[in-house]
Amino acid sequence: MTYLDHAATTALRPAAREAWLAAAEETGNPSSLHAAGRRARAVVEDARERIAAALGADAPEVILTSGGTEADNLAIKGLHWGRVAEDGARRRLVVSEVEHHAVLDPARWLADRGDASLAELPVDPAGRVDTTVLADAITSETSLVSVMWVNNEVGTVQPLAEVVAAASALGVPVHTDAVQAVAHLDVHLHRSGVDALTVSAHKVGGPVGVGALLARRGLPLVPLAHGGGQQRSVRSGTLDAPGAAAFAAALEDAVAERVAERARLEALRSRLVERLRAVAPEATVTGPRDPAHRAPGIVHLVIPGARAESVLFLLDAAGIAASSGSACTAGVVQSSHVAMAMGWSADDAACTLRLSLGRTSTAADADALVAALPDAIARAKAAASR
Repeated sequence: MTYLDHAATTALRPAAREAWLAAAEETGNPSSLHAAGRRARAVVEDARERIAAALGADAPEVILTSGGTEADNLAIKGLHWGRVAEDGARRRLVVSEVEHHAVLDPARWLADRGDASLAELPVDPAGRVDTTVLADAITSETSLVSVMWVNNEVGTVQPLAEVVAAASALGVPVHTDAVQAVAHLDVHLHRSGVDALTVSAHKVGGPVGVGALLARRGLPLVPLAHGGGQQRSVRSGTLDAPGAAAFAAALEDAVAERVAERARLEALRSRLVERLRAVAPEATVTGPRDPAHRAPGIVHLVIPGARAESVLFLLDAAGIAASSGSACTAGVVQSSHVAMAMGWSADDAACTLRLSLGRTSTAADADALVAALPDAIARAKAAASR
């Protein structure tokens, strides 16, 4: 199989597998006081220290979760509620229009139930937040700003420094979903100036079902679930010692190799884009042209007239795994909210293709895609015209 969906999930790293198996050999609840529990707790705390070191945080700032979605929800709901509890006038929530649904949906849910007023920042045709609107969008009544580090569909790197500057001037905390950034960019909690960031293990070669919210000390986080009061009484629940160990191992490897891997993937991406433009001239490669403003592993295409579900089905039949980059509900591909925010029509936004590269990607993978895509596009267009 040719796997070109690394932005969805990537292969488990050997170091992560070994760390998980070693920790899983032990029996013990990290919250128990006996020797077995203390050994499990030591595994968790060692993992927390390593995750913090890899991401420029202090160990107590690492709140382990079940993945990126839970971490985003904890940041959006928990921090918004905490800020409102401190000052009831701070009810304005600011996010970008192109956020992952793990940020957009809880933000809109808060607004729908009357817990918040919501402002969604527009983006330019490359998917980058329009910084000229920040001064008006962020006010003294803002509870929280959330802008993702790297867009998961297009690969656009967002202007976080400008967002942080505008928010910090008014004492407003900034959260960023850094799930797609960690493997390629210098993600560092303290240097970035953000107050909270989300990471997920399976995007860097760790297991599915493990993630973290890194939250600076003093943030008023309200828990989403109540129970044993673990992890600063913010995230209750028995801690997953093997998952934490595997996450730490994968993250360390990803951070150690990311400079070299970024250069390799950028070269592979450039080669792929050049060949795609030759064999599929009807397709538009979206996103920033400047490599400094994009992640190296994502190629996002709009192919008018070729609906995403048809193209994906035909590529899958040819042994190629890719994605549309848009939301799927009950197996139905919907028009991409990211593409529409970038100015594409709803029809064109239903005709997107995301090709995402990772550490196992090779030139042969790109060649296989280039060989199969023209026929898939032609057949998808023919099906749409019937």
